[in-house]
Amino acid sequence: MNFDAYQCLQFSRQGRVLTVALNRPEQRNAVNGRLHMELSHVFTDVQRDPDSDIVVLTGNGSAFCAGGDIEWMQASVDEPEEFERTTRESKDILFSQLDLEKPLICKLNGHATGLGASLALLCDIVLAAEEARIGDPHVSVGLVAGDGGALIWPQLVGYAKAKKYLLTGDLMMATEAERIGLVTEVMPRAQLDAAVDALAQRLAAGATRAIRWSKITTNLPLKALLHAHFDAGIAYECLSNRTADHAEAVKAFREKRKPVFSGH
Repeated sequence: MNFDAYQCLQFSRQGRVLTVALNRPEQRNAVNGRLHMELSHVFTDVQRDPDSDIVVLTGNGSAFCAGGDIEWMQASVDEPEEFERTTRESKDILFSQLDLEKPLICKLNGHATGLGASLALLCDIVLAAEEARIGDPHVSVGLVAGDGGALIWPQLVGYAKAKKYLLTGDLMMATEAERIGLVTEVMPRAQLDAAVDALAQRLAAGATRAIRWSKITTNLPLKALLHAHFDAGIAYECLSNRTADHAEAVKAFREKRKPVFSGH
C-alpha cells in the first residue's frame, strides 16, 4: 500500500508491524476536517495492506489525541454538506476500526480525550503511559458523546462507572483507567515503546489466522451492539451541536474562559 497521500497520519514499519501515528503534534493531534477524513478510511487501507499483520495506533508529540477541534466542528454545522459528510465519516471511522481484522494495539503515549479516547478504547489492547489522562468531555462543550464514547465505555467498565465519567466529562489518570478496566496496562512513559514493540512482535510471531479469527469472534457482539445504536447516538450529538449551550462553549473557548450554560 502507498500511504503517501495522507497528510495528518504518519506510517512506519518494523517487520510485519505497521505503526499509524496521528501527526498534528502542535495541535496535540486534535482532529480537524482533514484528519477526520483520513481516519474514515485509514483502517480500510490498513486492512488491505499486504505487508502487515499487526497495527499500532499512537500519536506524535506529547498527546495521543485531544479530541475534535471545536471550531472545526462548529464550522461544519453552518455548512450542511460538510456537516452531512462529517457525520458519515464518524460512522466510517468507528466501524472500519472494528472491522479491521488485524490486531490493533493502542500505544497511549499521552492524553486522550473525546474522539481521541474513543479511538484508543476501540483498539484491541491499550498500553498507556502512566502520566496520560483519558476521558470523554463532550458534555463539557455542550455535546453528546455520540461518536462512540457513550457506547464503548459501558462495555469496558460497566454502566455505573461509565455514566459517572460521561455525564461529568471528568478525565482520569491512566492508573485509574487501568484499575477500573478501561485500559489494558499502564507503565512509565520510558518503558512504553519497548513494551508495545515486544507485544506487537509476539503477536506477529504467533498463529496469524487464529489470532485474527479470535479477534473477529470477540468483536461480533460489540459490532452488533454498535450497529444497533450508533445512528441514534450520532443523531443526538448532531442535535446537541445546534444548542445554545454548545454555542456558548465555543464562544467561551475562543474567549479563553469557562462557559456559562443555560440548559438550552
